[in-house]
Amino acid sequence: QTLLMAEKYSAREGRLPRTWENGEDVSSDSRWWCSGFFPGVLWYVYENGRNPRVLEYARMFTARVEREKHTTDNHDVGFMLYCSFGNGLRLTGDKSYEEVLLTGARSLATRFKPEVGLIRSWDHNRDKWQYPVIIDNMMNLELLFEASRLSGDSTFYNIARKHADTTMANHFREDNSCYHVVDYDPETGEVRKRQTAQGYADESAWARGQAWALYGYTMCYRYTHDAKYLEQAEKVYNFIFNNKNLPEDLVPYWDFDAPNIPNEPRDASAAACTASALYELSTYLPDKGYKETADRIMESLASPSYRAKVGTNGNFILMHSVGSIPHGAEIDVPLNYADYYFLEGLMRKRDLEK
Repeated sequence: QTLLMAEKYSAREGRLPRTWENGEDVSSDSRWWCSGFFPGVLWYVYENGRNPRVLEYARMFTARVEREKHTTDNHDVGFMLYCSFGNGLRLTGDKSYEEVLLTGARSLATRFKPEVGLIRSWDHNRDKWQYPVIIDNMMNLELLFEASRLSGDSTFYNIARKHADTTMANHFREDNSCYHVVDYDPETGEVRKRQTAQGYADESAWARGQAWALYGYTMCYRYTHDAKYLEQAEKVYNFIFNNKNLPEDLVPYWDFDAPNIPNEPRDASAAACTASALYELSTYLPDKGYKETADRIMESLASPSYRAKVGTNGNFILMHSVGSIPHGAEIDVPLNYADYYFLEGLMRKRDLEK
């Protein structure tokens, strides 16, 4: 599927696959927050099979995202650059990729305000929010931690930790589910409101948000070895897997509190991200059954219920993901980040079982 996708898009200059809707390809340029995921898919496929054609495509599509290293107007630079150039650097050692990551980390760091202790997520909707921070932003800390490791500059590391700590203090409810958006006063850092943008309701548990939280705090533990991040990841796990609305195949509905369960769309992207996180979490806490849970999720995703037949599904691997139901966008379609975390999960599973 990935080679078919790469061949299809190779002549579409600067374009990157986003989804496939109503029988048509939907693409983006590098500006879209998901632009780094298909290059990342290519890197994982290359890592598994070392096919030189896949390597060629991985380099080609990664190059299409490079200009985002100068982006300072959104927080998604981590997704854009780390999934593409980060994997490329890991697999090839290409020094020019390191420069892109460090430049991108400096761009991302400009969005951190010490008075708030957080990286600002969005600049839009200024009439609605003053300093919005979304749970997704936890994922972009990986770029900062990695930049600190590559450069020896602790500034990136300190920003990432402060963001993780402030998020932990303000984003979670008593049941360990998380809010999607928390808005802060930019001068004092006080919480103004807690809301959702992509979930069912402000107080509901948006499925992909829970996955971002689980993955984000597991990754923070990798770089810091601070036990509180591990504990936070475990708390999120307990919320997800003790939830009465989690289906038997462990692929969640798009929101744990969506009103018409069981007649609500599933979100394979949330399941894939969760499984990938659990493989990593199982390496830190091997006796908690996390790997077994991840295996069950992957078995579901790899079944005909979610994995498309070759040549179908617009050449995406997984079916049945959800972008944003409140915005009427990408509902029950394939998404490039579902494929990315599915392949990352498979690679982690493979490495654990070697």
